[in-house]
Amino acid sequence: MTAFALYECGGRSHNLGLVATSPKHDAPSIHLAIDRVASALVRRHKGTARLLLLGVANGGIVLAHRLAAALKQAGLKPGLGTIDISFHRDDIGRNPIPKEFSPTLIPHDVNGATVILVDDVLHSGRTVKAALDELFDHGRPASVELAVLVDRGGRLLPVAATYTGITLVAADDEKVRVRLDPVAPARDTLLTESAAKHSKSPSRALAS
Repeated sequence: MTAFALYECGGRSHNLGLVATSPKHDAPSIHLAIDRVASALVRRHKGTARLLLLGVANGGIVLAHRLAAALKQAGLKPGLGTIDISFHRDDIGRNPIPKEFSPTLIPHDVNGATVILVDDVLHSGRTVKAALDELFDHGRPASVELAVLVDRGGRLLPVAATYTGITLVAADDEKVRVRLDPVAPARDTLLTESAAKHSKSPSRALAS
């Protein structure tokens, strides 16, 4: 599987954990990263008949909508839906079963489709694993790819994004916070800050 590293410094592979970008990103730089992910999707999937974008609830939903809109402008016809990982999280034994705000919604048959899982931040890989478990409960896709806005490193499972908008390095005690405004994209933000500033929400206790 080819990995598209779309926002890098120094020409090194982000999979090596050696690439760092500026810890502060404004809305225009976020939009540029999203455009690059969309362009890579278009290049790879111009001839894909059954393309399905699924935003991982909740962080990947707005990003999936923006990518789908860009693909439609380029002439593609992707399906667009949502994956809720609540009942596949690996911390259920330690925490009450959380319920995301958006349930799983898949607009057409998963069997034989090319599925793009979409999320805002890739960290440990556990969220992706839970999303795959939920996806395969609904059928057997032809292939599954992963598109993320930010890869912050720190993987605990052997998971790699196929498409990455921004690669940065964050410490274990830091939180990468992405806010994509569904109404006013000019308000989009990406911040790296101390995790100690924020209490851990049960519904997002599982590292991404």
